[in-house]
Amino acid sequence: MSLRPKARPPLKWAGGKRWLLKSIQELWRPYETLGSRFVEPFCGGLAITLGLMPKRGHLNDINPHLINFYNQLKSGLTANLKMEYDKALYYTYRQRFNDLIKQNKWKSPEAALLFYYLNHTGYNGLCRFNQKGLFNVPFGEYKTVTYMKDFEYYRLVFRDWQFTSTDFEEVLIESSDFVYADPPYDVEFRQYSSQGFGWPDQVRLAKWIKSLNIPAVISNQATDRIIKLYKSMNFELKFLSGPRMISCKGDRTPAREVLAIKVL
Repeated sequence: MSLRPKARPPLKWAGGKRWLLKSIQELWRPYETLGSRFVEPFCGGLAITLGLMPKRGHLNDINPHLINFYNQLKSGLTANLKMEYDKALYYTYRQRFNDLIKQNKWKSPEAALLFYYLNHTGYNGLCRFNQKGLFNVPFGEYKTVTYMKDFEYYRLVFRDWQFTSTDFEEVLIESSDFVYADPPYDVEFRQYSSQGFGWPDQVRLAKWIKSLNIPAVISNQATDRIIKLYKSMNFELKFLSGPRMISCKGDRTPAREVLAIKVL
């Protein structure tokens, strides 16, 4: 078991699975002692990885701005941007961030700092882009916002971690890896579907995991079709109750989560 202290995720991120940490840790621990690398094809806010603190990691996400932020942290990002909770400043920085995107200069320390500021100051910590690829989250109303003044700790934590932004099937897998995949939830009601990751992608992910000759775990909402899909792949299934879920009727009900486990 890792003796490195857990780190707090540097970003606010919807859908974080910190509450699953104990379950994932139990599955990961035997492989950690063997020196395995921890791989997340959908790393998001790093809630699980920073909870486990593996020595080696390959963290991937389809969001290139998220990965630029992590890579800049790894390179020693300095917090030299004025950060204040101010509505006018927010929209000034949002415009600057979008200008960098238009100029194809988003792989930069400045873009990473702006991304961090927008994440902590925007509405509900959302990360949303329009069809032109421009950030369009409005200002968030909070009582107070605290911004980090020093990112040095993350430079040390990320030292032996690799960050990439690609489709999950393009993640380069090593023979000693352990994969934890947390894709966007499968939601059967079309109006609540996650953009950009539909049912064909859920099937593609399950087939990809099955094809790997390494231990792997998928977490997802336990819809009927997901359960049927994972059973067809001969995965071991474990069901848990999640902290929240907005139903099709708009009320909040406990989310039923499924872990699809593939062990060798």
